Amino acid sequence: MNNSFIEIAIYQVKPTKVEEFENLLNNEVVATQREQIGLLDLKYVKREYNIDYEQIREGLPPHKLTKIVKCVKYILVWEFETKEDYGKALQTLYQKYEKQINRCLIAPHDKLLGGRIY
Repeated sequence: MNNSFIEIAIYQVKPTKVEEFENLLNNEVVATQREQIGLLDLKYVKREYNIDYEQIREGLPPHKLTKIVKCVKYILVWEFETKEDYGKALQTLYQKYEKQINRCLIAPHDKLLGGRIY
């Protein structure tokens, strides 16, 4: 069994701050995250699609979202060798970028934390 530690974070970005948020990720945040000791994997996903049960039953692909209702959602998944490595990496990220990231959000981001089970 793998003992790695994973965070999944969900960011709800203000529609007017999407460009600023993506530029921050592309120009600074991701590079800082990749430098962290013990990092095994790092992914960001922008929610652009949705699927309903009828599409699932029919085996159809998801459909592209066409309008922004309240926010644009981003998902961060990063995995570390240990929870101690994660703690140090998170401290670094927050010290450098907490204010800049939070300015782009409609609410504090959700974090799901746990050990990898497979």
